[in-house]
Amino acid sequence: LDVDSLEKLPERLGSILALAMNPPTGGFLEKIKTLPKLMEMASFMPKTVDGGLCKDVVLKGDQVDLEKFPVLKCWPEDGGRFITFPLVFTYDPETGKRNVGTYRMQVYDRKTTGMHFHWHKDGARHLRKSSKPLQVAVAIGCDPAMCFAATLPLPPDVDECLFAGLVRQEATRLTKCETLDIHVPANAEIILEGTVDPTERRREGPFGDHTGYYSLDDDFPVFRVNAITHRSKPVYHTTIVGPPPQEDGYIGYAIERLMHPLMKMQIPEMVDYHMPMEGVFHNLMIVSIDKRFPGHARKVMHTIWGLGQAMFTKTIVVVDADVNVHDYREVTWKALNHIDPERDIEFVMGPIDILDHASRLAGYGSHMGIDATTKTAGEGFTRRWPGELKMSPEIRALVDRKWKELGL
Repeated sequence: LDVDSLEKLPERLGSILALAMNPPTGGFLEKIKTLPKLMEMASFMPKTVDGGLCKDVVLKGDQVDLEKFPVLKCWPEDGGRFITFPLVFTYDPETGKRNVGTYRMQVYDRKTTGMHFHWHKDGARHLRKSSKPLQVAVAIGCDPAMCFAATLPLPPDVDECLFAGLVRQEATRLTKCETLDIHVPANAEIILEGTVDPTERRREGPFGDHTGYYSLDDDFPVFRVNAITHRSKPVYHTTIVGPPPQEDGYIGYAIERLMHPLMKMQIPEMVDYHMPMEGVFHNLMIVSIDKRFPGHARKVMHTIWGLGQAMFTKTIVVVDADVNVHDYREVTWKALNHIDPERDIEFVMGPIDILDHASRLAGYGSHMGIDATTKTAGEGFTRRWPGELKMSPEIRALVDRKWKELGL
């Protein structure tokens, strides 16, 4: 990502992503101001090339054999071996718009895998729109920028291949598949080409998931492979998910930092937010706000539940602007001191992440919002609010000086 700290990620990429999400619509001068950024984006548009390292070896027909790759069974009760870091390329049958997502794939045999399309994901939406088998290409072992882009909850109008180019500061080079009208990264290690029939389902799972629990077996679409291409000596790229911390947890934190500017575009009063790894990201979000009016915390909660994949957030805790949302001790101390449970906890029904095993129905359940901000008279709080224990700046400076004088 070309940064020495993830805190610098929004500074490097946030403005470009924000511009891609909201292109200028104002007057001539406003558009001129954004021209340098737009020209920068244009220089990193995906480029089509002939051939590529991913086509060193081309296998079709009886030569197709997924068993040649070291696909892992990660956890004891997994239903089989799973490709865990595939970049799945699909196109909207109506608009032709490309999507690149990551969906686990259970290997059934030499030519068949599962395709774990969740209902809310773009791949599933493309399949629902298709009246015939959907063309699908799978890239395994792409460069880090492309892998990162495929995991992001990007706005609908932002292409993952373009965003990967912005990350690496070099256009993504794409080459046409051998049997499909789909372009894939030319430098990928392995490409799987095939189709997914919207009418076909097969039992998939269980799978040891990033929640730290098994996702139970269920019926999912089937991917039928008709061609494989790969480098002359391909490296099989995979990841293992499970109880945090795992690799995906750190990818998730990078996504959180990158999305901060976009969240602030929708919620200007937001100071910061954090989704702790232990909350497996969709279970807990801590948000600090510049509170300006009664009920402000609840307004923020409901805005978040209306933003893309943030709609899955099971629990939102809203705190005052001076709270460090990354310091769990401070959040716990101040939040628990600031709430009256009956008054400050709200429950609402809505979409829930499909991996949530506790919700009453798959994909639908309750959310909890906790208003842990300082309460005001406008919110019916008529008592005096106590001050926080803090030593004066003069005493702090004196103690710091004494420590140095004593060599401590």
